[in-house]
Amino acid sequence: MTTVQTFTFNPFQENTYVLYDETGEAVIIDPGCVEKDEYQELYNFIEVNGLKPVEIINTHAHIDHVLGVAAVKRKYNIPFALHQIDEPYLKAVKTYASNYGFYQFDEPEIDRYLTEGEIIKFGNSELEIIFVPGHAPGHVAFVSHADHFVIGGDVLFYMSIGRSDLPGGNHETLIHSIRTKMFTLPEDYKVYAGHMQATTIGFEKKNNPFFR
Repeated sequence: MTTVQTFTFNPFQENTYVLYDETGEAVIIDPGCVEKDEYQELYNFIEVNGLKPVEIINTHAHIDHVLGVAAVKRKYNIPFALHQIDEPYLKAVKTYASNYGFYQFDEPEIDRYLTEGEIIKFGNSELEIIFVPGHAPGHVAFVSHADHFVIGGDVLFYMSIGRSDLPGGNHETLIHSIRTKMFTLPEDYKVYAGHMQATTIGFEKKNNPFFR
């Protein structure tokens, strides 16, 4: 069984996730830690639980989701994976990071690209990659069919959806991604979003105001 641990980091209140199972192997998704105490919270959790991180995988490359990637990558000497379409958006972060008060953004090197349909394996766990652009052009989500959840990034939120007014965003594309990729998952699947609390596919299909 895959366990999901949520951390909320940085001024954007971004959700970082550590996924792990009984083997102790783990993946870190969207590390947004930026303050020393945030890094320490993440590292302490991993140490106390005897986890072995094997990879950093990101849903997309907006600033709030990549602030901690480089440091965490060095800490555990593990690869970093991102969809290729979002690479220019990762490289752009250093050009605007200071506008948000982040004056020493450390750009991580991408070790490999994520592709739709790929199965990410760690320990006894598997995550299927689905391509869900609209909030970001190279946005992906990670689906655990065994444990009925999806790490959805900034696509579908509790009673809301991701922004589409940022560079590369498109509202119609985002709506299409949710309808054809997220809402085709079983209704009991839990959605761990990039911000705010978790929700479920079924609840959002019935109650999300963007789909009434």
